Amino acid sequence: MSTSVQSPLQELLATALLPGQVPSAAGAGEMSRAAAPAHLFLAVTSIPVGNNPVGLAIAPSSDLYVANSGSANVSAINTTTDTVIGGPIGVGGTPVWLTVAPNGNAYVPNSGSNTVSVIDTTTNTVIGAPIAVGNQPAVVAAVPGGRVYVTNFAANTVTVIDTTTNTVVGAPIAVGAQPVGIAVAPNGNAYVTNRGSNTVTVINTATNTVIGAPIPVGAQPNFVAIAPNGNAYVANIGSNTVTVINTISNTVVGAPIAVGNQPWGIAVGADGMAYTSNRAANNVTVFDTATNTVVGAPIPVGAGPIAVTVAPNNKVYVSNINGNNVSVIQFDPTLTSIVPNQGPIAGGTMVTITGTNLTGASVDVGGNPATGVTVNATGTQLTFVTPPGAAGPADVTVTTPGGSATLVGGFTYLLPVHATTLTATPALSKLFPPHVYFPFLTATLTDQATGLPVPGQTIVFSVGGNLMGTAVTDAQGVARFNETVILVYILANGGYDASFAGATTPTAILSPSSAHAGVVEP
Repeated sequence: MSTSVQSPLQELLATALLPGQVPSAAGAGEMSRAAAPAHLFLAVTSIPVGNNPVGLAIAPSSDLYVANSGSANVSAINTTTDTVIGGPIGVGGTPVWLTVAPNGNAYVPNSGSNTVSVIDTTTNTVIGAPIAVGNQPAVVAAVPGGRVYVTNFAANTVTVIDTTTNTVVGAPIAVGAQPVGIAVAPNGNAYVTNRGSNTVTVINTATNTVIGAPIPVGAQPNFVAIAPNGNAYVANIGSNTVTVINTISNTVVGAPIAVGNQPWGIAVGADGMAYTSNRAANNVTVFDTATNTVVGAPIPVGAGPIAVTVAPNNKVYVSNINGNNVSVIQFDPTLTSIVPNQGPIAGGTMVTITGTNLTGASVDVGGNPATGVTVNATGTQLTFVTPPGAAGPADVTVTTPGGSATLVGGFTYLLPVHATTLTATPALSKLFPPHVYFPFLTATLTDQATGLPVPGQTIVFSVGGNLMGTAVTDAQGVARFNETVILVYILANGGYDASFAGATTPTAILSPSSAHAGVVEP
């Protein structure tokens, strides 16, 4: 293998070691997982695609499109299920770093046929004839206003395509040597990485003219991504670093960020976390663009990771050119809120949890599986229906392919409140002279919700507001209290009162109830 910088005639996808670089320690198809720390989850899925996959792009549907350079086609992947959708879509020769424009069409640069193929991502069919561009088109980037920009690796130019008509607009824009990556900043300027001249060219996409002098970066800059903070991050294959460019001043910010061996690809998620695909190390480096510092140890992936992208659900997808597959990195879920956080023991409560990395989740409440689990497209909210459970607080555990998280006591099961009816029977007595025909006062307690008698509950008997005593309901819900001793009080007050103060049982909260009964002479 050559130890010099690639010439324009060398293949766009070939690797070249520079002094100080080392080849991959693992052969094609091998991975070393020893370096991964416990708090970072590994690539949890490997999705087979076509031969020598390179570019990755996300469509408005959240489906992932993969350009297979060795089989001249594009695979589509459902990022919710991580399964391939339909058959491969045939395109031109050696398709590489594609993009999806705002109109939903995918633009695929075919470096082997000097064209760009257009795919309708709603039907996964090719639209029209390939669009002729420059020599060895490498990367396509979309800009607002209905245009895409194509870097031509062997022509040292950028071609502009109108996505409304799918025709080339104007003459090619001259940039540096061997342009590969291109990304558009919020200010509308496009940043082009010139692998052969170790610079970045800035293009004003409003006028399609170059702005200022090229910006020096690291050795063999290959790809560029724009972070939420507006800075451009340039992955330098030859120096194993990432250069940060302030897109307002077009100046380099701070020292380069050291990453893995031969970082070919870079992507930044909506949360500001950046990922480099380190082709010679078979891993991915993670760093925080808020601090420009590396987070944790590299994450092992497949053989020859060459491109990386972040889906709306925060899964990270890595194309492995030597492994003919795409690795999926899904981090452990985080849980921030649960609404509502209580409901009946019978279950059936619709609950919403917010958090991150929730795609593919299942939910347990108190150890019992929830039903009806759905997750939104960004993996930040899920809903489910609670199963039946025991009264009291229950842990809520969310499990995804990336790990699990628990809200301790996150949901409280509540007993239902049942109204009760207390029925008191009149005292059977003769008034003159006083005489008891039946020696017991009786009160019957009934659960109005079930219509069943309530056993084992204390009933208070009183006369004229004075406590006479208590009795406990039997299996028929009847409490009996001897009236012989208190007959005189009952007669003097024209009857007696029975009351139930309410209680909590294993199945319900029973509401208080009371009743008054008079005196009846048979």
